[in-house]
Amino acid sequence: MTEQTYRIAPAARLDGNDIDAGGKCGRCAYRSLCLPFGLSDHDLARLEGVIGCRRRLGRGDVLFRVAQPFANLFAVRFGHFMTCRSDHRGERYITGFQMAGDLLGMDAIGNGEHASTAIALEDSEVCEISYARLRQIMAEIPQVMDHFHRTMSQEILRDQSAIRFLGILRADERMASLMLNLSARYAMRGFSPRRFQLRMSRDDMARYLGLKLETVSRLLARFREQGLIRLERRELEILDMRRLEALAAGTHEDSIA
Repeated sequence: MTEQTYRIAPAARLDGNDIDAGGKCGRCAYRSLCLPFGLSDHDLARLEGVIGCRRRLGRGDVLFRVAQPFANLFAVRFGHFMTCRSDHRGERYITGFQMAGDLLGMDAIGNGEHASTAIALEDSEVCEISYARLRQIMAEIPQVMDHFHRTMSQEILRDQSAIRFLGILRADERMASLMLNLSARYAMRGFSPRRFQLRMSRDDMARYLGLKLETVSRLLARFREQGLIRLERRELEILDMRRLEALAAGTHEDSIA
């Protein structure tokens, strides 16, 4: 699919009549994730002004690449992405999975270029946010700055959790933790925490968890046998949340070596 770009219409005409209600931040289903609570209509309209366009991407399309100059952040409007890098051998590893309401590109703020490559896992759409204009808004509206800092803090915690996957947890604990992480994030967005689709492939999961593809397949089969999950193609249902939580914590008696 060829990438498509859509210009965002102004929030309203001068006479107050809506133009593009479907594209306004205030009407977005994930406003609570992207925007601070309590913004006035005036401040919301100013914040909407930093969104230059919406970009629609097909599965496999690249949103940005490693070392690409940084100018914009990207809020996922719908769909799923993964971010990845390559090690010194040229082997790709995955640094994260993103879904609607997440903000992409924050790793580029420090040195002015993207530290990872973002790839769409399915047909997706993002809102392109000018970082220069966003900085101006943050300086003028403290609520926006506070919300942005909270978002950055959550991103740091997510990165620390990924490091824990590789440095401390066993293979089965890593897989259980990934499932619980996805479960919690879908619940935050109003979806079922027990039934959802795995948008990433088994190879993607292996590259994220630091495991071999064969190990991921074996773990999924073992989780099914133990009655922890039901998995049909990529449709996952968590059958025993409590046991899965115990497994992620390393306290389950059936832990898999």
